[in-house]
Amino acid sequence: MAYRRRKTSAVNVGGVMIGSDYPIRVQSMANTSTMDTEGSVAQAQRIAEAGGEIVRFTTQGQREALNMQKISKALRAEGCMVPLVADVHFNAAVADTAATICEKVRINPGNYVDPARSFKKLEYTDAEYADEIRKIDERFVPFLNICKEHHTAIRIGVNHGSLSDRIMSRYGDTPEGMVESCMEFLRICVREDFFNVVISIKASNTVVMVRTVRLLVVQMEKEGMSFPLHLGVTEAGEGEDGRIKSAVGIGALLCEGIGDTIRVSLSEAPEREIPVARKLVDMIDECCALRACAKASIANDTVEIELDETDWETVQLKAAMATGALFIDRLAHQLVIRNPHFDEVRLTELADGILQAARVKFTKTEYISCPGCGRTLYNLEETIARIRTAVGARSATDKRFATLKIGIMGCIVNGPGEMADADYGYVGAGVGRVSLYKQKVCVEKNIPEAEAVERLMRFIEEDLGEASV
Repeated sequence: MAYRRRKTSAVNVGGVMIGSDYPIRVQSMANTSTMDTEGSVAQAQRIAEAGGEIVRFTTQGQREALNMQKISKALRAEGCMVPLVADVHFNAAVADTAATICEKVRINPGNYVDPARSFKKLEYTDAEYADEIRKIDERFVPFLNICKEHHTAIRIGVNHGSLSDRIMSRYGDTPEGMVESCMEFLRICVREDFFNVVISIKASNTVVMVRTVRLLVVQMEKEGMSFPLHLGVTEAGEGEDGRIKSAVGIGALLCEGIGDTIRVSLSEAPEREIPVARKLVDMIDECCALRACAKASIANDTVEIELDETDWETVQLKAAMATGALFIDRLAHQLVIRNPHFDEVRLTELADGILQAARVKFTKTEYISCPGCGRTLYNLEETIARIRTAVGARSATDKRFATLKIGIMGCIVNGPGEMADADYGYVGAGVGRVSLYKQKVCVEKNIPEAEAVERLMRFIEEDLGEASV
């Protein structure tokens, strides 16, 4: 199986070319406050020094969008020319402002014009639905004209966790709904002769992410489109689990020739994402060959793979990238990894981690945690560690904790939506405040952060107790 990349159009992001025959680009997102100019500049420099080719910042409001000018000016004065991306949710006017300042603007179709989701089932006649599309058109075209004037690229970024009530009501929480959410905007771009567009379509569930991106590629081809794709598994987590999950989802598509720029979303310092992303890109050819061998090895519902690397992270990424799609496509349900440099227990744990990342078999608690951004108003890494410790203590005496999925989200952008794939959720609600969720349902609002972890544990214990009655 030889690697052959899907042919796309080229997009210019401040001189960094994406798509076509250009290299696959690696990028990250700052987690500093966008109003902290000095901190944001320092972090962008660290990302760039690590090899990041594009840096994104959250721009919640007009003041954050305007402060991107100060960040850009300070970076350029330091000789750092990395293109900057404004990440916009819930406020289309902020996207207009950011388009005059940044090299690229990310908009989310789920909340660009459609109101914030309430998870309510809405009923539309065909005429009413068409009228909602017209509202998008009226708001989106002026934004495209600003981007044309300022040579600004855009990213149409669909997230599984933030589909609008309108899309959910007609298509359900499905890959088809995610694709249509994207296509509504792409069709306007094509009609308006605007092609400086990159697409991302992400989920924390690798099966949903891979199947949706594949479906999007097919749909674009049907409609004569060839926009480049940005790949990522949202809320992948941290540590080994985050790396394995990212390699399963991103690697599955890279080995199929899909993907022109990637981000490995880890709940860690953003500059730590870059070396992992670079490894995935650098390993494509070898992993394509390994996948062909692994596929040929399938017998008795088991994939077997042999590796000789001595670096553990490389073993993790390579095994996950080479075999992930085989499990996402359910060609097998068991995995055996052989490597002479590591013991069988460790390799078995890695195999279990890959199977869990591909949603085949669950053997431990899963943490669906975002990487954080300027919207995050608590220390994400410390909180994850506290929740892991608390869950680990409970798991020792209550095995039901061992296979839970717990979401740990910095804010409401994807938080409540991604709770659908988690059993319980911890979501930042404001400064020093947290809301707790059971799947998509908020069960406690705006509780003090100091009490939140223990309140989460107490609620889970009570809920599991009621479930067993």
